[in-house]
Amino acid sequence: MAPPGGDAPRILLASASPRRSELLGRLGVPFRVEVSRFEEAGPGPDPHGRVMDNARGKAREVAARAGVPAGGVVLGCDTEVALDGVTLGQPPDEAAALRMVHALAGRTHEVLSGVVVLRDDGREWEQMETVEVSMRWVSPDLAEWYVATGEWQGKAGGYAIQGYGCVLVDGIRGDYTAVVGLPMAATGKLLERAGIAPWSPAAAG
Repeated sequence: MAPPGGDAPRILLASASPRRSELLGRLGVPFRVEVSRFEEAGPGPDPHGRVMDNARGKAREVAARAGVPAGGVVLGCDTEVALDGVTLGQPPDEAAALRMVHALAGRTHEVLSGVVVLRDDGREWEQMETVEVSMRWVSPDLAEWYVATGEWQGKAGGYAIQGYGCVLVDGIRGDYTAVVGLPMAATGKLLERAGIAPWSPAAAG
């Protein structure tokens, strides 16, 4: 994203996700996307640890390779879907996506979204949001229709709540933006602590 008004970016967003760019853009702080080359931990147990390790790794890799903007930060984030204490990851193909849709149907799972902010002086702040998402019962026809949309590609848990996947969701408890991919309340708090939120003082305490 090009910074508004020609201002130098104060944030490097360590993510290729257009959804995260859109959400971060709502704060009005100039930023630039610098996709991380960090190799994320895959599906498995300890979802909370994996999410924060991934978010931390993304931010640190970009900071080491691209540098941190003067007076700014690198922002790393990771979002995972966990069922029965195990991260599901992203389905590699249609068959896996269909299995995930059926596995989540009629049940409540967790969406974990971790954010790490790394400032140019080396200080770090981090926070994780946990959201409970309840899915409706899904008929074979609905599951096959959803998978046929292709929206599951590149999505943790094989669905996107902000897209066609909204018809699979019965309700959520927590921050909707965390399910989309970037918990905005948490992100705002971390940027405020780093001193670069639009409403924060010029220097963080």
